[in-house]
Amino acid sequence: MDYGYLLNQYRSIWNNRLLKSDDSSEVILNEAIKRELLDENSHPRVRRPVHEKFYLAVKRIAESSLNEEDKLALITLHIQVMEMIKQ
Repeated sequence: MDYGYLLNQYRSIWNNRLLKSDDSSEVILNEAIKRELLDENSHPRVRRPVHEKFYLAVKRIAESSLNEEDKLALITLHIQVMEMIKQ
């Protein structure tokens, strides 16, 4: 899996997100998805449940203009991160 490419695709859907780090593209992408699903970019009083954030993320990916292969790869990563969160 080309994480550098997927990170750029992720950035194209979620614009206005700074994803800078000295870590690898894989680590940056996984951490960004984890923060997204845990709604860490929102104030604690307005955070949504993780399952709702997962649904909204998958919906956003599905409705994006990305090609089907990229959509599937990003949704697969979201599923993997969701499974890690739930453990």
